[in-house]
Amino acid sequence: MKKILKPLSRRSFLKGTLLSGSACLIIPGSVLGLNGQTSANNRLAIAKVGLSGRGESNLNDLKGEQFVAFCDADERRCGPIRSRYEKVPFYKDFRQMLEKHGKEIDAVAVSTPDHTHAIILKHSMEMGKHVYSEKPLAHSVHEVRTLAQLAEKHKVVSQMGNQGHSYNSIRAFKEWMDAGVVGDIQEACLMCDSNYSYINKLDQLKEKHEVPAGLDWDLWLGGAAYRDYSPLYLPGVWRFWTDFGLGVLGDWICHLVDPLYYALDLDYPSCITANPVDYDPQKHAPVFAPACTVRYEFAATDKHPAFALTWYDGKLTPEKPKEFEGTDQELPKIGGMVTGTKGKIVFGSHGAINLRVLDPEKMKTLSQEPQRIPVSPGHHAEWIQACKGSGKTGSPFSYGAKLSELGILGVIAMHFPGKMLEWDSKKGVFTNNSEANNYVKKSYRKGWEI
Repeated sequence: MKKILKPLSRRSFLKGTLLSGSACLIIPGSVLGLNGQTSANNRLAIAKVGLSGRGESNLNDLKGEQFVAFCDADERRCGPIRSRYEKVPFYKDFRQMLEKHGKEIDAVAVSTPDHTHAIILKHSMEMGKHVYSEKPLAHSVHEVRTLAQLAEKHKVVSQMGNQGHSYNSIRAFKEWMDAGVVGDIQEACLMCDSNYSYINKLDQLKEKHEVPAGLDWDLWLGGAAYRDYSPLYLPGVWRFWTDFGLGVLGDWICHLVDPLYYALDLDYPSCITANPVDYDPQKHAPVFAPACTVRYEFAATDKHPAFALTWYDGKLTPEKPKEFEGTDQELPKIGGMVTGTKGKIVFGSHGAINLRVLDPEKMKTLSQEPQRIPVSPGHHAEWIQACKGSGKTGSPFSYGAKLSELGILGVIAMHFPGKMLEWDSKKGVFTNNSEANNYVKKSYRKGWEI
């Protein structure tokens, strides 16, 4: 029989929290790390959810602070971390962890699969905890907007893990765009040559597998609809499945579009059109296409004229710029290109690394280091300092939600190949396709609602 752990209702969770940690309601924030303060030893008291993969990397970036508790629904890959931090309590259920240690925790860092970000972050912020989350921020438009609203409502410090936003190169890119180095933007393209498609493995889901020891399958599923365990889902490949991840687009667009959002103060697109390759949205609904383009149209503002941004992944790539003709130069496999009225800028992933203009003479006059925008102490250091009341984060949830929503809108458009979807960002609805609105907010198992 499959093991089912009954989810805690919101009422039960909050009741348990109040009974076990009522002191956190009356102890001054300067003691508990709330309201921008931190504990007396000046170390941020962190609860870490998700310990393998990016979780371990984030853990290393947070070393030097105080780890109060660890949590992971799959302890199979947590051995090295648990051995290194033998005295840190370990939990599989984040709700039990927060209920037990709520009054000890200043902040919660989340590095779980995309589909469980929102529920963990929501509970954490409602308890007044500062929050850090891997990108994308969450798994639906409703989730990312809710998280941004909660961060503002509860006045907590938030940071989404698009590390490139703290790099010097993204600051240099903004300075170039502010200075009109390539003139007004005309178009942009982003590309990633990765392929996260499991179309050819869909039939293997019929195979029966026992849930491995150490994995709490029900907890790992979180709010997703129950299905039998399969090794095709995890570890490391959950992004290939629409119920758990957002494919190549959701994985990479937060890194690649970040420079444009930062430099041009972009808001939401008005229209989105996706063209997945070799993909039937009904037959292949659980997985992603092996390649896809997504065209986003942005209306003119006082910061930029109207322009189109096109995403390419898998085997699809933009047309090679004429400046590369007769040379062995190639566009980056993961990166972007901005075309303006006075030239082009090409850059790599994560904060516009390796940025350059495609004019050798003009390039000689430019610096790839920022000249006026203050540098960051580092993405995690920036968050830690802000939690302690010094400075602010560069990618708070209010900003990260926009980057994440762009990817989510593209994934929604993949369900309607070749059809332009018109997006009313203020109302949060598609105005020309009522069926597409069914994807704006997800369905959840009882007890896991956002």
